[in-house]
Amino acid sequence: MLFQVEMTVKLPPSMPAEQANEIKTKEKAYSQELQRQGKWRHLWRVAGSYSNVSIFDVEDNTELQDLVSNLPLFPYMEINVKPLCRHPSSIREDDC
Repeated sequence: MLFQVEMTVKLPPSMPAEQANEIKTKEKAYSQELQRQGKWRHLWRVAGSYSNVSIFDVEDNTELQDLVSNLPLFPYMEINVKPLCRHPSSIREDDC
């Protein structure tokens, strides 16, 4: 199943820079591994904000919840999820 996931990060202003950098480093490694596995199919930054729009390709809602909730930045995120399905006019066969 494909899901559009919008994530906005809101780190506390009082968080020490060293701690924030450590979390971001772990986040990057985890997200890149999910991309290599094909689970995190697309990742786009939203210009002008600390947020992204992503496309996940997972088995079901439960797998998406597990992957997203394991993101190191998860406790500091606002997340919106939309399930997607292939449009009948799409010429791309891998849009399922």
